[in-house]
Amino acid sequence: MAEFVRYKMFIGGKWTDAADGEVFESFNPFTGKPWALIPRGKAEDANRAAEAAHTAFTTGDWPKLKAFQRGALLRKLADLIARDAERIAHIEVRDNGKLIAEMAGQLRYIPQWYHYFGGLADKIEGAVIPTDKAEMFNFTRHEPLGACLGITAWNSPLLLLAYKLGPALAAGNTFICKPSEFTSASTLEFAKLVEEAGFPPGVFNVATGFGNEIGDALVVHPRIAKVAFTGSERTGTKVYERAASQLKRVTLELGGKSPNIVFDDADLDNAVKGAISGIFAATGQTCVAGSRLLLHEKIHNQFVDRLLALASTAKMGDPSHMDTQVGPVTTPPQYEKVLNYIEIAKGEGATCVLGGGRAKRPECGDGWFVEPTIFTGVDNKMRIAQEEVFGPVLSVIPFRDDDEALHIANDVMYGLAAGVWTQNIRRALAMSERLQAGTVWVNTYRAISYMTPFGGYKRSGLGRENGQEAIMSYLQTKAVWISTATDVPNPFVMR
Repeated sequence: MAEFVRYKMFIGGKWTDAADGEVFESFNPFTGKPWALIPRGKAEDANRAAEAAHTAFTTGDWPKLKAFQRGALLRKLADLIARDAERIAHIEVRDNGKLIAEMAGQLRYIPQWYHYFGGLADKIEGAVIPTDKAEMFNFTRHEPLGACLGITAWNSPLLLLAYKLGPALAAGNTFICKPSEFTSASTLEFAKLVEEAGFPPGVFNVATGFGNEIGDALVVHPRIAKVAFTGSERTGTKVYERAASQLKRVTLELGGKSPNIVFDDADLDNAVKGAISGIFAATGQTCVAGSRLLLHEKIHNQFVDRLLALASTAKMGDPSHMDTQVGPVTTPPQYEKVLNYIEIAKGEGATCVLGGGRAKRPECGDGWFVEPTIFTGVDNKMRIAQEEVFGPVLSVIPFRDDDEALHIANDVMYGLAAGVWTQNIRRALAMSERLQAGTVWVNTYRAISYMTPFGGYKRSGLGRENGQEAIMSYLQTKAVWISTATDVPNPFVMR
C-alpha cells in the first residue's frame, strides 16, 4: 500500500481534520498516482472557518495591531517563504505537474508580494476634504472590509494566493483560502509559515475540499465580506451570482483567449520565442496563454516553419527535472478536455501541423501528457479560436493589415491579455490603446509584477489584482463630518 502524506486544515490557528473526518486523494500528474490525503471539508467546516476569520477580525490581537505592525508580519512571512522556496516548489510540482524551473522561480519571486504589500500597510491614507459647508470639518478614512475569501486555481496556487492575501492582510482584513481540490498541499504547507511568522489565530485559514461542498458554503456565508476568485469563466460566473445574492464585494480573474500578434516588421527570432512562451510554457495552463497566434500574411509561412522547428524540439517528461520544458496536464478532467478540443479543431477543418493527441513518449510514463499542438488554417469563428482550451494547443490565424488584426484580436468574449510584436513604436502604441485587454505586452510575453495591476476586460473578470490599486479593493471608504458650529441651524433643513 502506498504511503500517503496526510494533511490537516488550518482553522482558527489550529490544525484540524474535516468535521466528519473525510479525506480525498491528491494525485501526482506525472505518475498519475495519489500521494497525499486532504481533508474533505463541507458546510460545517466552512462555518468554522468563517467564524474564526470573523472573530479574529473583530476581537483579539489582530484589530489592535498598528498598520506598521501588520506590515512587519507580512515582511517576516516573506522571509520565511524565501527560506523554504525550494522545498515548497517541489511540493507544488508534485501536486500540479508544472515545471520545477517555473515553480521554483515563482516561489523565489513570491516573497516580493509580501514585502511590497507589507510596505503599503502603513501608507493607507485618507484625505481632508475642502468642503463647501460653513463651520464643518470633513475627512475620509479607508477601513478594512472584514473576513475575505480567496478561491485559488490549480495552475499556480501560491502565486495566485499572493495576489489576494498580500493586499487583504495589509489592509487589515482576515482571510480564508479555499484552494483547488486538485492542488491543496502547497497552500497547507504555506499555512505553516503563516503560523511560524506569528500572525494571530484566525487571521489566515485554509479550508480544503470540493467547490460544491465547501466552496459554495463559504461564498454565501454571511460572515464573508468579499470573495476573490481565480479560475474558469463558467465557475466565476456562478461565484459572482452567489456572492451578488448577498451584495458581497468580488474580484474575479477568469479565462482568456489571448491574441499574440506578429507583424511583418517584427524581430522574427524573438517573436517565435514569444509565441512558444505564450502557449507551451506551463503546458498552456495559464489564463494569459497566447492561444491565438495572429500572423501577418507576408510572414505567415516562414514564421510557421520557424515555429515548428523550435516547438518540435520541446523536451517533455518529469517536471521535477530542470531541463524539462513541457510537463503534464494537471488534472484528468482537464486532460480529457484538451484532447476533446483537439478533435473539435480537426472536425472544424483546421490543419494539425504539430502534435494533435496524447503524448506516448517513454519519458512521459503514465502521466497526463498532451503533445504540443499547432493548428493552421484556423478561422477566428471556430470554437478552437473562441473557447479557452487551457492546454498546449495553438491556433494560427493570418491577417492582412492592422485593422484586421485588431478586429480578429478583439472578436472574442475574453480580454485578459494580448501580445504585439513590432519594431514600429507608433504601431505598438496604437495597438496597446485599441486592444481590449487588461494587459498588453509589446515584444515580450508573460511578464508580471507585484507592482503592476492585473485583470481582465469583458468576460475575463472584474477588478484588478497587484499594485497599489489592489489594496483599495480590500478597503471601504468612510466619510466623517465634524461640525465646529456653536449653534445648530434649522434641524428640519439638510445641511
